[in-house]
Amino acid sequence: MATRLKTVIFRGPAGRLEGLWKEASARAPGSAVFAHPHPLHGGTLHNKVVYRASRALASAGYGTLRFNFRGVGLSEGSYDGGRGETDDFRAALDEAQRRGGLPIVAGGFSFGSSAALRAIAGDARVRALIAAGLPLAVEGTDGLPRPRVPALFVAGERDTLGPPTHLKKFVGNAGEVVVIPGADHFFEGKLREFEDAIARFLAALPPPARP
Repeated sequence: MATRLKTVIFRGPAGRLEGLWKEASARAPGSAVFAHPHPLHGGTLHNKVVYRASRALASAGYGTLRFNFRGVGLSEGSYDGGRGETDDFRAALDEAQRRGGLPIVAGGFSFGSSAALRAIAGDARVRALIAAGLPLAVEGTDGLPRPRVPALFVAGERDTLGPPTHLKKFVGNAGEVVVIPGADHFFEGKLREFEDAIARFLAALPPPARP
């Protein structure tokens, strides 16, 4: 049975944040948050990579929230160099918990994946991470934490912003790296393969612990 998609407005540290919430199926294993690429380079919750990742999460049964960082769309505030956006992500985790419960799968694309990595550090609510196109060639790894939960890192073979060689060195044994052959940073023409990689990762996660 199809589940509903609805616009939501929730409280962020710099004002209201705009999101789209996809309700969970009856077999919901928890909730999910997925963040968009750089706000100053056209990133929004409607980005096609974000949409595909969110669709994979929803297909796996998660109640899924994608949202606009501060200053994007109807979200209040202004760009804050990644610091405030990390706080926005934490606010989105709170909203996902309120709407869909625990545990949470967190993730993002490009800039959004960096924000996700920083936001989930030490957060016991998060059971897994999905990082797409982590832009290591742009942002570097200084201060960027490695995840302590099951993690999937997806990169295009021809990604110049997050080259697979950089990614594998950063990840080490802290997660699974999937390189999509022939894909660029935006997975142009390879979105099906990208979505399939997420679906396989989610299917392999152990069932969440019940209280």
